[in-house]
Amino acid sequence: MDKLTRNLAIGLVLLIIIAPIGLIASGTAYGEWASDELNDKIGYVPQGFEELSDLWHAPMQDYNIPNGPSFENSKLVASAGYILSAVIGVIIVGSLLYFIGNKVAKE
Repeated sequence: MDKLTRNLAIGLVLLIIIAPIGLIASGTAYGEWASDELNDKIGYVPQGFEELSDLWHAPMQDYNIPNGPSFENSKLVASAGYILSAVIGVIIVGSLLYFIGNKVAKE
């Protein structure tokens, strides 16, 4: 592994580890608002937002581990959910970039 790849991997691992820092923040994360929260913040809900809001439901709602313990009881469980979400996201995005990169490089 060359130096650049190693440094990028270390940076990515550090970002995954600090992902649970959002647990100490008050309120909700920017852009993760439901229709009612958006209405409270800006006074209305855009029509397209309302129509598409039920199109996708996250597999790990509120970063909870599916069929696992609820994190209201433990910050450790909540941290595990955040870290697991980050790892899954890195794997999915990294895999997509790898396969798209290989496809483009072959052409």
